[in-house]
Amino acid sequence: MTGVVNTAQAEAWNGYEGEHWASHADRYDGVNGGFNTFVLELVRPADRVLDIGCGNGQLTREVAARATSATGVDLSGPMLTTARSRSAEVPNVAFEQGDVQVHPFPEGAFDLAVSRFGVMFFADPVAAFTNVHRALSPGGRLALLCMTALADTDLGRVFGAMAPYLPQPTGPDGSGPTSFADPSRTRAVLTEAGFEDVECTHVEADQTWGRTVPDAAAFITDWGPVRHHLSQVDAETASGAREALTEALKPFEGPDAVKLRGTAWLVTGRRP
Repeated sequence: MTGVVNTAQAEAWNGYEGEHWASHADRYDGVNGGFNTFVLELVRPADRVLDIGCGNGQLTREVAARATSATGVDLSGPMLTTARSRSAEVPNVAFEQGDVQVHPFPEGAFDLAVSRFGVMFFADPVAAFTNVHRALSPGGRLALLCMTALADTDLGRVFGAMAPYLPQPTGPDGSGPTSFADPSRTRAVLTEAGFEDVECTHVEADQTWGRTVPDAAAFITDWGPVRHHLSQVDAETASGAREALTEALKPFEGPDAVKLRGTAWLVTGRRP
């Protein structure tokens, strides 16, 4: 991997967090894959596409089926191993390990930059998107999916049930996974990085968290941030958090799956 400046994220995504996402690729695709269509609708056959924070590569592969080529970039070695394995039969896909803030993309090499919840963790988002801007051809476009604020969402209610016992696993709105929850901040960052015509469109999709409530609860408590917070409290508090999570998931259990209605911003923009 080339130079890394986002060292904290590199450590997480090459440690437990990345290993968990890689070993549960299908589960995470069940959570997030419903949003793919919003990006895929914007792909053109002649596009050379850059997938930022590509993770296990599902979106990269689906983009490649509609475009000339697709290149996924991610900090996580474990997830890139999964992405390459699952893409072995896809001729127009490539994967690179790197920090988007400083990765030496060829200038003007891409026509479209996409991401499925992979752009919220930059230590310096302006630097990252300035680098993406340089990698796009004149007139190149963005199509990014970012988390909304958690308030008044299904996921917010589920995580909120654990609040008497644990800190919010995503951190305060406006940081971490919700760092682009405020469209005004998103527009400001992308404008400073050189993009024009930045728009944020609210989109929704079903997210499958497990087959049953116990299955979904076990998956969520094994997710890195929740697992970390559970490890910091006593056994009684941890048990209370698990019980509250289980109760909060029950209204979302259907005949064959636990599904929450997910919300996101589809962020689009253009390099002049």
